[in-house]
Amino acid sequence: MPELFDKHGGFRRLHTFTLATIVQLDTLRFCRRFLTFDYRKAGTRFYDPRGRQYDQMTQAARSGRQNIIEGSERSSTSKDTEMKLTDVARASLSELRGDYEIFILDRGQLPWSVHDPEARAINAISLDNAPFKDNMVHESARHALEQRRKYARWLDVDDAVVVANAMLIIIGRALNMLKSQIGAQGKTFEETGGFSERLMTKRIAARENQKNGPSPKCPQCGKPMRQRKSAKGDFWGCSAFPDCKGTKAI
Repeated sequence: MPELFDKHGGFRRLHTFTLATIVQLDTLRFCRRFLTFDYRKAGTRFYDPRGRQYDQMTQAARSGRQNIIEGSERSSTSKDTEMKLTDVARASLSELRGDYEIFILDRGQLPWSVHDPEARAINAISLDNAPFKDNMVHESARHALEQRRKYARWLDVDDAVVVANAMLIIIGRALNMLKSQIGAQGKTFEETGGFSERLMTKRIAARENQKNGPSPKCPQCGKPMRQRKSAKGDFWGCSAFPDCKGTKAI
């Protein structure tokens, strides 16, 4: 019989989480560096943290990362919620990608082609697996910063358009990974069911144990069986009927 609660958490080992962390950190940095407000009377320029564009971009970046976390933590009791939150993370990062694209277009330039040498170089970067031992939060943060250094030659330049293009590619990579992640979550849900289904299976098994003693497992799917009646007498039938039609003689 399947366990009632799935394993949950583990988001810090995901490449999507690592990329989302880089995206949030460098979106904050991008907005501080390049989304400025010109105080003409003072003769100086300052970034405006209360500006609408600043707020929207930083919030979209935050939503991408935070929904990966929440979806992972909710996976033990609701695969459906996990998939929905992962999809929200993907939608938030898509929104952010649109902001970077407009930033480039507003300056009379085009986003890099996928065939551009710089774009190819960024896409060729491989992420290391997270080597966690016993200090998850600390090691996760260090791992994210180590992976971020692989993109530093593009993210640390003073040319805002270069930074925006690099962010477009990093976000695009995260979106592709999240799409695969949602597909894997859906396949797991299809194979093992959700929390409510497993809870019902355990409740059926408990009732059968109280009434008839321990019930056998279905020879076809392994789920607990229920005592049923027919014109030919009683028999064991799978609790998953009609999806499974396994039977067994009493």
